[in-house]
Amino acid sequence: MKRYLLCLALALSALFLLGFPGDGPLLTAEPGGRAVAVVPPESAAERIQRLLAEQRAADSRPTETATSAVPAVAPSEAQTVAVTETAVTETVVTEAVADAFRAELVWDGQPRTTRVPVLMYHYLSVPPADANIYRKDLSVSPDLFARQLERIQAEGYTTISLYDLLAHLWQGAPLPAKPVVLTFDDGYRDNYTNAFPLLRERGMRATIFVVTDFMDEERPDYLTWAMAREMLAAGISIESHGRNHISLKNRDRDYLVWQALGSLETIEFELGVRPRFVSYPAGEFDDGTIEVFQSANYWAGLTTIQGATHSTDNPFRLHRVRIRGSTEPDELVRLLALDW
Repeated sequence: MKRYLLCLALALSALFLLGFPGDGPLLTAEPGGRAVAVVPPESAAERIQRLLAEQRAADSRPTETATSAVPAVAPSEAQTVAVTETAVTETVVTEAVADAFRAELVWDGQPRTTRVPVLMYHYLSVPPADANIYRKDLSVSPDLFARQLERIQAEGYTTISLYDLLAHLWQGAPLPAKPVVLTFDDGYRDNYTNAFPLLRERGMRATIFVVTDFMDEERPDYLTWAMAREMLAAGISIESHGRNHISLKNRDRDYLVWQALGSLETIEFELGVRPRFVSYPAGEFDDGTIEVFQSANYWAGLTTIQGATHSTDNPFRLHRVRIRGSTEPDELVRLLALDW
């Protein structure tokens, strides 16, 4: 009897040390790490109230500290509350503040297919004189980008977020007559200095896929977290492009978990919102990649496969339309109209 009680006590102690298993996969950010029990996140209402309180506190601080105090909030995509617009340096928090964790999107079981062009940009600057062919091809000048945006609006297109696209696919949420999604891969600093002002002037939305290790290392060619916070507050979504821009194809599970949760947890820590989309670095992925990112509760993956048609069958194989440094507005309009 004593031996039985001793074994029972040891088993209970082990459970308390390791953490009780939950409903989801026991994934950790580091290979070989252990899953531990975590405190449940605050409710949507509690988080919104806290963010608003932080905003009011930031407004009462001296001007020189206001930039670092910008709360990480995104514009409305699900349930929202109305707030008074308040300027923090040059950032204006929009009139509706979303639940920062965003409402859980759940597929209603109805198969759907839709055609929505998702444009893929990289650099938003004039390449240096000694740039190689790849840098030149991936670089759109600010002047060309401005003309592209003007033409997009003139043709009656409306920019939407990837969350809007997925809500339409999974739940039949309505979309504007001519929707288009703008995405930027890699998180270059010129996305902030050149693209962001042009988007903000026109009230247009976009998504930037960032490489989190590059930002943590403060590489000069990439965004800082302060820049990302400012753009997030103005309506630009910040999503995952992995930790270090290494191919996610033919990788073992531990490495993929390190990539998926490492980038996710860094973005959530820095911005206060959980990324739900991944853009595969260099467009390279396989079934193992999808399995791990899906188990980490990402909702969809962006490829470099050309096309504009998406379905509920393949949310982790969303297609995009590559925009090059030579894509003039007339060519862009032709690409937007293609049924592919």
